[in-house]
Amino acid sequence: MTASVSEHLSLRVGADDQRIAALAAIAIVLALIDAGLPSPLPGIKPGLANIVTLLALYHLGWRAALWVSLLRILGAGLLLGSLLTPGFFLSLAGALASLAALALAFRLPGTWFGPVSLSIVAAFSHIAGQLLLARLWLIPSDGILYFVPPFALAALVTGLVNGIIAARLLAPTPQQDA
Repeated sequence: MTASVSEHLSLRVGADDQRIAALAAIAIVLALIDAGLPSPLPGIKPGLANIVTLLALYHLGWRAALWVSLLRILGAGLLLGSLLTPGFFLSLAGALASLAALALAFRLPGTWFGPVSLSIVAAFSHIAGQLLLARLWLIPSDGILYFVPPFALAALVTGLVNGIIAARLLAPTPQQDA
């Protein structure tokens, strides 16, 4: 005797889930734009999607920023055909390192750590995470240390620019003040 069981699965999607999905979609588009830009050195990109991660952090909290970053890495990896390649894992290592740094720095006084300084901290952490993984896995040589100065300069510049953009997007508009 077989019993027919009709199961109904439903997921509840809240407003924050929708915001995270929208931010992740924007971050994926920005990651695709990043991938299409020419680079002076392999691995140096503007990191435009990190602006969206900062917006998620400020508006929705650290867990939302984590989800936006992970969904961006997965979505961009799928769309660029780089899922589970070394580049994918380098991106993941950089994102996890920058998210760990953001988790710590975001708790510090806002007078010292605003969007610009957080963006710079995240950019340096991202590069550190990528170089560490590259050193441990891809290039097991201290020769990789030659990449530190240009990558650090790129982290400073991109972190600064992305932080300024994020700060402007986070600033209240005159309509919000009224």
